[in-house]
Amino acid sequence: MPRKPFETVAMLQTALRSGGYLASDGLSVSLFLALAKSRPLFLEGEAGVGKTEIAKMLARLLGRDLIRLQCYEGLDIAQAAYEWNYAQQLVEIQVQRVEAPVADNLFTKKFLIERPLLKALQAHPAGPPILLIDELDRADEAFEAYLLELLSDWQISIPELGVIAATEPPIVIITSNRTREIHDALKRRCFYHWVDYPDADLELAILAEKAPEAADDLQQQIVGFVQTLRQQNLFKSPGVAETIDWAQALVELNCVALDPQMVDSTLGVLLKYQDDIGRIQGSEAARILTEVQASMIQSELSRQ
Repeated sequence: MPRKPFETVAMLQTALRSGGYLASDGLSVSLFLALAKSRPLFLEGEAGVGKTEIAKMLARLLGRDLIRLQCYEGLDIAQAAYEWNYAQQLVEIQVQRVEAPVADNLFTKKFLIERPLLKALQAHPAGPPILLIDELDRADEAFEAYLLELLSDWQISIPELGVIAATEPPIVIITSNRTREIHDALKRRCFYHWVDYPDADLELAILAEKAPEAADDLQQQIVGFVQTLRQQNLFKSPGVAETIDWAQALVELNCVALDPQMVDSTLGVLLKYQDDIGRIQGSEAARILTEVQASMIQSELSRQ
Protein backbone atom coordinates (compact mmCIF):
# COMPACT_ATOMS: atom_id res chain seq x y z
CA MET A 1 0.00 0.00 0.00
CA PRO A 2 1.25 3.53 -0.74
CA ARG A 3 1.87 5.87 2.13
CA LYS A 4 -1.17 7.84 0.98
CA PRO A 5 -3.99 5.29 0.59
CA PHE A 6 -6.15 7.92 -1.14
CA GLU A 7 -4.87 10.51 -3.59
CA THR A 8 -7.63 13.05 -2.98
CA VAL A 9 -10.32 13.86 -0.44
CA ALA A 10 -12.96 13.03 -3.06
CA MET A 11 -11.48 9.55 -3.53
CA LEU A 12 -11.60 9.01 0.23
CA GLN A 13 -15.23 10.14 0.43
CA THR A 14 -16.18 7.89 -2.46
CA ALA A 15 -14.50 4.91 -0.82
CA LEU A 16 -16.22 5.60 2.50
CA ARG A 17 -19.57 5.94 0.77
CA SER A 18 -19.03 2.65 -1.09
CA GLY A 19 -18.56 1.02 2.31
CA GLY A 20 -21.74 2.59 3.66
CA TYR A 21 -20.16 5.43 5.68
CA LEU A 22 -21.33 8.91 4.69
CA ALA A 23 -18.76 11.36 6.02
CA SER A 24 -19.11 15.15 6.16
CA ASP A 25 -16.64 17.27 4.20
CA GLY A 26 -14.88 18.34 7.39
CA LEU A 27 -14.39 14.80 8.64
CA SER A 28 -13.21 13.65 5.22
CA VAL A 29 -10.58 16.39 5.03
CA SER A 30 -9.32 15.69 8.56
CA LEU A 31 -9.10 11.96 7.90
CA PHE A 32 -7.37 12.48 4.55
CA LEU A 33 -4.71 14.71 6.13
CA ALA A 34 -4.16 12.29 9.02
CA LEU A 35 -3.59 9.45 6.57
CA ALA A 36 -1.37 11.52 4.26
CA LYS A 37 0.82 12.89 7.06
CA SER A 38 0.84 9.77 9.28
CA ARG A 39 -0.64 11.67 12.19
CA PRO A 40 -3.12 10.39 14.78
CA LEU A 41 -6.68 11.64 14.33
CA PHE A 42 -8.47 12.74 17.49
CA LEU A 43 -12.25 12.61 17.09
CA GLU A 44 -14.45 14.22 19.71
CA GLY A 45 -18.23 14.38 19.81
CA GLU A 46 -21.40 13.02 21.35
CA ALA A 47 -21.92 9.28 21.61
CA GLY A 48 -23.49 7.66 18.58
CA VAL A 49 -22.28 10.03 15.85
CA GLY A 50 -19.96 7.54 14.11
CA LYS A 51 -16.53 8.14 15.66
CA THR A 52 -15.73 4.49 16.34
CA GLU A 53 -17.24 3.35 13.06
CA ILE A 54 -14.73 5.36 11.01
CA ALA A 55 -11.87 3.21 12.32
CA LYS A 56 -13.77 0.00 11.53
CA MET A 57 -14.54 1.29 8.04
CA LEU A 58 -10.91 2.20 7.38
CA ALA A 59 -9.80 -1.29 8.39
CA ARG A 60 -12.25 -2.82 5.91
CA LEU A 61 -11.40 -0.43 3.08
CA LEU A 62 -7.63 -0.77 3.44
CA GLY A 63 -7.64 -4.46 4.33
CA ARG A 64 -5.75 -3.76 7.55
CA ASP A 65 -5.95 -5.35 10.98
CA LEU A 66 -8.04 -3.40 13.48
CA ILE A 67 -6.53 -3.26 16.96
CA ARG A 68 -8.95 -1.76 19.47
CA LEU A 69 -8.10 -0.48 22.91
CA GLN A 70 -11.35 0.19 24.79
CA CYS A 71 -10.55 2.68 27.54
CA TYR A 72 -12.02 2.55 31.03
CA GLU A 73 -11.29 3.92 34.47
CA GLY A 74 -8.23 2.23 35.95
CA LEU A 75 -6.74 1.18 32.61
CA ASP A 76 -2.99 0.67 33.05
CA ILE A 77 0.09 -0.32 31.08
CA ALA A 78 -0.39 -4.04 31.75
CA GLN A 79 -3.75 -4.02 29.96
CA ALA A 80 -2.93 -1.39 27.35
CA ALA A 81 0.69 -1.98 26.28
CA TYR A 82 2.50 -5.02 27.69
CA GLU A 83 3.18 -7.20 30.69
CA TRP A 84 5.71 -9.84 31.59
CA ASN A 85 4.70 -13.49 31.62
CA TYR A 86 5.69 -14.14 35.23
CA ALA A 87 4.46 -17.73 35.22
CA GLN A 88 6.67 -18.60 32.26
CA GLN A 89 9.59 -16.77 33.86
CA LEU A 90 9.22 -18.89 37.01
CA VAL A 91 9.21 -22.05 34.93
CA GLU A 92 12.35 -20.86 33.17
CA ILE A 93 14.04 -20.25 36.51
CA GLN A 94 13.24 -23.80 37.65
CA VAL A 95 14.49 -25.33 34.42
CA GLN A 96 17.76 -23.42 34.40
CA ARG A 97 18.40 -23.29 38.13
CA VAL A 98 21.12 -25.92 37.93
CA GLU A 99 22.31 -25.33 34.37
CA ALA A 100 23.16 -21.60 34.38
CA PRO A 101 22.28 -18.22 35.89
CA VAL A 102 19.11 -16.81 34.35
CA ALA A 103 19.04 -13.28 35.68
CA ASP A 104 20.15 -11.82 32.35
CA ASN A 105 17.71 -13.60 30.08
CA LEU A 106 14.39 -13.44 31.92
CA PHE A 107 13.39 -10.11 30.41
CA THR A 108 13.39 -10.83 26.70
CA LYS A 109 10.69 -10.79 24.04
CA LYS A 110 10.16 -14.49 24.72
CA PHE A 111 8.49 -13.58 28.00
CA LEU A 112 6.71 -10.43 26.81
CA ILE A 113 2.91 -10.44 26.46
CA GLU A 114 1.83 -7.89 23.88
CA ARG A 115 -1.25 -5.81 24.53
CA PRO A 116 -2.97 -3.53 21.96
CA LEU A 117 -0.52 -0.60 21.97
CA LEU A 118 2.54 -2.81 21.56
CA LYS A 119 0.81 -5.03 18.99
CA ALA A 120 0.12 -1.93 16.89
CA LEU A 121 3.87 -1.23 16.61
CA GLN A 122 4.67 -4.69 15.23
CA ALA A 123 4.89 -5.46 11.51
CA HIS A 124 1.67 -6.82 10.04
CA PRO A 125 1.43 -8.75 6.74
CA ALA A 126 -1.29 -6.48 5.36
CA GLY A 127 0.50 -3.28 6.35
CA PRO A 128 0.39 -0.96 9.37
CA PRO A 129 -2.77 -1.71 11.37
CA ILE A 130 -5.57 0.61 12.42
CA LEU A 131 -5.15 1.37 16.13
CA LEU A 132 -8.42 2.52 17.68
CA ILE A 133 -8.04 4.08 21.13
CA ASP A 134 -11.72 4.29 21.96
CA GLU A 135 -13.32 6.63 24.52
CA LEU A 136 -10.04 7.97 25.90
CA ASP A 137 -11.98 10.29 28.21
CA ARG A 138 -13.01 7.23 30.26
CA ALA A 139 -9.38 6.48 31.18
CA ASP A 140 -7.48 8.26 33.93
CA GLU A 141 -5.49 11.38 33.08
CA ALA A 142 -2.24 9.60 33.95
CA PHE A 143 -2.81 7.20 31.06
CA GLU A 144 -2.74 10.12 28.60
CA ALA A 145 0.86 10.86 29.62
CA TYR A 146 1.85 7.30 28.77
CA LEU A 147 0.50 7.75 25.23
CA LEU A 148 2.68 10.78 24.48
CA GLU A 149 5.79 8.76 23.54
CA LEU A 150 3.75 6.45 21.34
CA LEU A 151 2.02 9.27 19.48
CA SER A 152 5.20 11.34 19.07
CA ASP A 153 7.85 8.76 18.16
CA TRP A 154 5.83 5.60 17.43
CA GLN A 155 7.68 3.72 20.13
CA ILE A 156 7.25 2.27 23.62
CA SER A 157 10.04 2.22 26.20
CA ILE A 158 10.21 -0.93 28.31
CA PRO A 159 12.61 -0.45 31.25
CA GLU A 160 13.80 -4.07 31.35
CA LEU A 161 14.10 -4.47 27.57
CA GLY A 162 14.64 -1.09 25.93
CA VAL A 163 12.78 0.77 23.19
CA ILE A 164 10.46 -1.00 20.76
CA ALA A 165 9.72 1.18 17.73
CA ALA A 166 7.47 0.72 14.73
CA THR A 167 9.10 0.36 11.32
CA GLU A 168 5.92 1.89 9.89
CA PRO A 169 3.56 3.87 12.13
CA PRO A 170 0.04 2.52 12.62
CA ILE A 171 -3.00 4.52 11.59
CA VAL A 172 -4.30 5.87 14.90
CA ILE A 173 -7.86 6.96 15.59
CA ILE A 174 -8.58 8.30 19.08
CA THR A 175 -12.15 8.99 20.17
CA SER A 176 -13.64 10.88 23.10
CA ASN A 177 -17.22 11.58 24.18
CA ARG A 178 -15.90 14.62 26.07
CA THR A 179 -17.02 13.52 29.52
CA ARG A 180 -13.82 15.28 30.56
CA GLU A 181 -11.22 17.43 28.82
CA ILE A 182 -8.21 15.72 27.25
CA HIS A 183 -4.84 17.37 27.96
CA ASP A 184 -3.40 19.74 25.35
CA ALA A 185 -0.14 17.78 25.21
CA LEU A 186 -1.95 14.83 23.67
CA LYS A 187 -4.11 16.93 21.37
CA ARG A 188 -1.02 18.69 19.98
CA ARG A 189 0.23 15.38 18.64
CA CYS A 190 -2.99 14.77 16.70
CA PHE A 191 -5.12 16.27 13.99
CA TYR A 192 -8.48 17.15 15.55
CA HIS A 193 -12.07 17.04 14.38
CA TRP A 194 -15.34 17.54 16.22
CA VAL A 195 -17.88 15.05 14.90
CA ASP A 196 -21.21 16.83 15.16
CA TYR A 197 -24.72 15.56 14.59
CA PRO A 198 -25.41 15.50 10.84
CA ASP A 199 -27.72 18.03 9.23
CA ALA A 200 -31.08 16.83 7.93
CA ASP A 201 -29.91 16.13 4.37
CA LEU A 202 -26.91 14.07 5.48
CA GLU A 203 -28.91 12.17 8.08
CA LEU A 204 -31.56 11.38 5.47
CA ALA A 205 -28.85 10.03 3.17
CA ILE A 206 -27.44 7.93 6.02
CA LEU A 207 -30.89 6.55 6.77
CA ALA A 208 -31.46 5.68 3.12
CA GLU A 209 -28.17 3.74 3.23
CA LYS A 210 -28.67 2.01 6.58
CA ALA A 211 -32.45 1.47 6.60
CA PRO A 212 -33.50 1.27 2.94
CA GLU A 213 -36.57 -0.79 3.84
CA ALA A 214 -38.19 2.28 5.41
CA ALA A 215 -40.53 4.18 3.08
CA ASP A 216 -39.33 7.58 1.86
CA ASP A 217 -42.04 9.47 3.75
CA LEU A 218 -41.23 7.53 6.92
CA GLN A 219 -37.53 8.34 6.56
CA GLN A 220 -38.33 12.04 6.23
CA GLN A 221 -40.62 11.95 9.26
CA ILE A 222 -37.99 10.15 11.32
CA VAL A 223 -35.23 12.58 10.41
CA GLY A 224 -37.47 15.60 10.97
CA PHE A 225 -38.56 14.29 14.37
CA VAL A 226 -34.99 13.46 15.48
CA GLN A 227 -33.61 16.79 14.25
CA THR A 228 -36.29 18.59 16.28
CA LEU A 229 -35.61 16.42 19.34
CA ARG A 230 -31.97 17.54 19.32
CA GLN A 231 -33.13 21.12 19.79
CA GLN A 232 -34.94 20.20 23.00
CA ASN A 233 -33.41 20.39 26.45
CA LEU A 234 -32.66 16.69 26.81
CA PHE A 235 -30.17 14.94 29.05
CA LYS A 236 -28.95 12.90 26.05
CA SER A 237 -29.98 13.74 22.52
CA PRO A 238 -30.30 10.81 20.12
CA GLY A 239 -27.30 10.12 17.91
CA VAL A 240 -27.24 8.78 14.38
CA ALA A 241 -27.03 5.25 15.77
CA GLU A 242 -30.36 5.78 17.56
CA THR A 243 -31.92 7.23 14.41
CA ILE A 244 -30.97 4.10 12.49
CA ASP A 245 -32.18 1.83 15.30
CA TRP A 246 -35.52 3.66 15.40
CA ALA A 247 -36.02 3.40 11.65
CA GLN A 248 -35.24 -0.33 11.67
CA ALA A 249 -37.56 -0.87 14.65
CA LEU A 250 -40.40 0.95 12.92
CA VAL A 251 -39.90 -1.19 9.81
CA GLU A 252 -40.05 -4.28 12.01
CA LEU A 253 -43.42 -3.02 13.29
CA ASN A 254 -44.66 -2.55 9.70
CA CYS A 255 -44.95 1.20 10.25
CA VAL A 256 -45.24 3.26 7.05
CA ALA A 257 -45.97 6.63 8.69
CA LEU A 258 -45.54 8.02 12.18
CA ASP A 259 -48.48 8.69 14.45
CA PRO A 260 -48.50 9.86 18.10
CA GLN A 261 -49.23 6.40 19.49
CA MET A 262 -46.40 4.79 17.50
CA VAL A 263 -43.97 7.50 18.61
CA ASP A 264 -44.91 7.10 22.27
CA SER A 265 -44.59 3.32 22.21
CA THR A 266 -41.15 3.33 20.55
CA LEU A 267 -39.44 6.28 22.25
CA GLY A 268 -37.34 3.85 24.27
CA VAL A 269 -35.46 2.97 21.10
CA LEU A 270 -34.63 6.62 20.48
CA LEU A 271 -34.13 8.01 24.00
CA LYS A 272 -32.23 6.19 26.75
CA TYR A 273 -33.18 8.18 29.86
CA GLN A 274 -36.61 8.01 31.51
CA ASP A 275 -36.59 11.74 32.28
CA ASP A 276 -36.14 12.48 28.58
CA ILE A 277 -38.88 10.01 27.60
CA GLY A 278 -41.25 11.50 30.18
CA ARG A 279 -40.55 15.02 28.91
CA ILE A 280 -41.28 14.11 25.27
CA GLN A 281 -43.94 11.40 25.53
CA GLY A 282 -47.54 12.43 25.01
CA SER A 283 -48.50 15.96 24.02
CA GLU A 284 -44.94 17.12 23.28
CA ALA A 285 -44.31 14.21 20.91
CA ALA A 286 -47.63 14.89 19.19
CA ARG A 287 -46.74 18.57 18.82
CA ILE A 288 -43.33 17.80 17.30
CA LEU A 289 -44.84 15.25 14.94
CA THR A 290 -47.49 17.75 13.80
CA GLU A 291 -44.78 20.33 13.08
CA VAL A 292 -42.73 17.82 11.13
CA GLN A 293 -45.67 16.69 9.02
CA ALA A 294 -46.71 20.28 8.33
CA SER A 295 -43.17 21.13 7.26
CA MET A 296 -43.13 18.14 4.89
CA ILE A 297 -46.42 19.24 3.31
CA GLN A 298 -45.10 22.80 2.92
CA SER A 299 -41.92 21.53 1.25
CA GLU A 300 -43.93 19.36 -1.13
CA LEU A 301 -46.15 22.30 -2.10
CA SER A 302 -43.15 24.53 -2.74
CA ARG A 303 -41.68 21.97 -5.14
CA GLN A 304 -44.90 21.87 -7.20
